[in-house]
Amino acid sequence: MEGVDYLADERKKTEFDVEEMKIVWAGSRHTFEVSDRMAKLVANDPVFRKDDRVMLARKDLFKNTLRKATYAWKRINELRLSEEEASKLRSFVDEPAFTDLHWGMFVPAIKGQGTDEQQKKWLPLAYKMQIIGCYAQTELGHGSNVQGLETTATFDPQTDEFVIHSPTLTSSKWWPGGLGKVSTHGVVYARLILDGQEHGIHGFIVQLRSLEDHRPLPGITVADIGMKFGSGAYNTMDNGLLRFDHVRIPRDQMLMRVSQVTRDGKIVQSDVPRQLVYGTMVYVRQTIVQDASIALSRAVCIATRYSAVRRQFGSSNGGPETQVIDYKTQQSRLFPLLASAYAFRFVGEWLKWLYTDVTQRLQANDFSTLPEAHACTAGLKSLTTSVTADGIEESRKLCGGHGYLASSGLPELFAVYVPACTYEGDNTVLMLQVARFLMKTVSQLGSGKPPVGTISYMGRIEQLMQCRCAVKKAGDWLNPNAVLEAFEARAARMSVSCAQKLSKFSNPEEGFAELSADLVEAAVAHCQLIVVSKFFEKLQQDIPGKGVKRQLEVLCGVYSLHLLHKHQGDFLATSYITPKQASLANDQLRELYSQVRPNAIALVDAFNYTDHYLGSILGCYDGNVYPKLYEAAWRDPLNDSVIPDGYEQYIRPLLKQQLRVAKL
Repeated sequence: MEGVDYLADERKKTEFDVEEMKIVWAGSRHTFEVSDRMAKLVANDPVFRKDDRVMLARKDLFKNTLRKATYAWKRINELRLSEEEASKLRSFVDEPAFTDLHWGMFVPAIKGQGTDEQQKKWLPLAYKMQIIGCYAQTELGHGSNVQGLETTATFDPQTDEFVIHSPTLTSSKWWPGGLGKVSTHGVVYARLILDGQEHGIHGFIVQLRSLEDHRPLPGITVADIGMKFGSGAYNTMDNGLLRFDHVRIPRDQMLMRVSQVTRDGKIVQSDVPRQLVYGTMVYVRQTIVQDASIALSRAVCIATRYSAVRRQFGSSNGGPETQVIDYKTQQSRLFPLLASAYAFRFVGEWLKWLYTDVTQRLQANDFSTLPEAHACTAGLKSLTTSVTADGIEESRKLCGGHGYLASSGLPELFAVYVPACTYEGDNTVLMLQVARFLMKTVSQLGSGKPPVGTISYMGRIEQLMQCRCAVKKAGDWLNPNAVLEAFEARAARMSVSCAQKLSKFSNPEEGFAELSADLVEAAVAHCQLIVVSKFFEKLQQDIPGKGVKRQLEVLCGVYSLHLLHKHQGDFLATSYITPKQASLANDQLRELYSQVRPNAIALVDAFNYTDHYLGSILGCYDGNVYPKLYEAAWRDPLNDSVIPDGYEQYIRPLLKQQLRVAKL
C-alpha cells in the first residue's frame, strides 16, 4: 500500500522539535535549505535513477555514470547554481564519478600549490570543465610512503623541460579516480631530479590525453585497473593506471608556489612557506570526516527504520510480535552507532573551523598550531573512517537476512565506503603519525612551552596521573566533567606509559617499531577524547528547539559511556576507575538507551535524507518494506522469463538423467 506511513506511530512518540534538529544536523539554516532543495531536485529527476545500478554490466554502468555526470553539469549551468549548490547536487546524485576527483583533488591541488600565474592559466579551464583533471600520486608499489614514490621528473636545461618517466613497473601510477578513461590532465607527483641530484617529491601538471580525439599522448600508457569490490558501488569510477615513457612537459608546469626551478636548473624556495601545502591536506581530511558522518548516518537511518518495522518473537495471545528495536541487544548495537553519527558530524564541523583557523595562521606565517592540526586531522580521519566502515557492516547485520539484499542499500554503501580506510593515508599508518606527535608532546612537557588545543590536557599531566574517579552512583556518569576527566586520564596515562617504555630502548626507532601496537592504542584514546570533548562543546552552544538539546545530551552520554564500556580494559588498567564504577557506567548506559528509544525514528528523520538518496527499501521513509521488497524481486532480470536460459542445455538433461549425452 503506497502512501501509508507505517512509522507514523513511532513519530508520534518524539520528544523534540525534529525540524530544529534537522538544522542542527545540517550546521545552519542556510545549509539545511540548500541541501533540502538540491536533494529534492535530484530525487525528482528520472535521469538520476539508481535502483538498477547493481544489475548493470561494467561498461553499461560506467557509460551510465558518464551520462549522469554530464547531465548534472548541464543542470548546474542551466540553473546557474552556486559552487555550494553544485557540490550538494553532485553529492546527492550519489554515484562515484570522475567529477569527484576533478573538484575534490585536482582543483584544490592547483589552488594550494600553484603560483598565481599557474592558477590564472589552469583554473578557468578546470572550472569550465574544458579540461578534466585527476590526482596521480599513489603508485603500484607505494601509497602511504609518499617519499618512496619512484616516478621521476628530470629537468633538461637544453630544452627547458621536465622529462616525466616511470622507471619500473612498480612506479606505475595506480588507483587515481577518473584517470582510467576520462581525465585529460593530471597533477602527477614525482621525484624532482636536477643535474643528477634528487630534491624530493613535487607536483606537475601533465596533459594525458588529446583534447581533440581523447587518445593518450605519445609516451603515455593509461588504462582502467579493473573491477573493484561489490556490484555497482565504486565500479562507476574509472580508477586508472598510468605509465610515462620519457614524456616532456614545459618547466612552468611544475607546481611552483612553494619551490621553483629556474631556467638554469636551480631550485629556489619562494617566499611562500612550505608548510602552506599542509593546508590542503587538512582540508581534504576534514571533508573525509564529514563524509564519514554522512555514510554512517545513512546506514544507521536504514537500520533504525527497519528495526522499528521488523517484528520477531514475543507475541502472546495472538497479539503482534515484538519490534526488533525494543530488544536491548538491538539497542546496544544500534544506538551507539546513531550517537557516533552525530558525534562525527559535530567533530567534522569543528575541523572545518580548524581548517579556516590554520589557513589564516599559515598565511600570517604563524605555524604554531600546524603540528597539532596535522596530527588531529590524521587521527580523526583514521578513527571516523574505521568506525564508519565497521558501523555500516554492523547496520547490515542489524537488518538480519534482508540486509544482505542489494535492495537494502547496505551492501553497496559498504562497498563504496570501505576504501576510505586506506585512501589519503592508511589508517594504521596515520595513527602511528599521531603517536609520534604524542610522544614528542610528552617529551617536551616541563620545557616551559604549554601544550595547546587538543593536547592542552597534557599540561595537567601530574594531576591526571594521580587523580581517581569520584563516581559513586550511576547518575554521576551524566556529569560532563566526570566523563571528560576519565577520557583525559586514560589518554594521558597511556601516552606516558608508551613514552616510558620507549625510553628504555637505545634506538628510538627500534622501540617505536616494537611498541607500535601499544602506540596505536594510545593514539586512538587521544582521538576518542577529542570527539567526546567536541560533542560536549557542542552542547555548550545555543541550541534552539523544544527538547533538541536534551536529546543531544542523551546521545553524547551514549557515545561517551559506550566507549568507556567498550574500552573499560584501558580505564581499569590505568587505574583511573574501579570495576564497580565501570559497572555503574554500564547501568547508566542502559538507562540512556531507554531515553533514545522513543526518539530513535525522529533522530534519523533529522538527517533529512530522501528515499532516492538512501537507496534502500528497508530504510524507506514510510516503512512500507514488505510490499516493496516483493515488487523489487520481480524486477530482477532473472525473472524476465519463467523458464531460465540454460534449462534445455543443463537442467532438463539433469532431471531426465541424460547427462551422458548432454553437452556440458
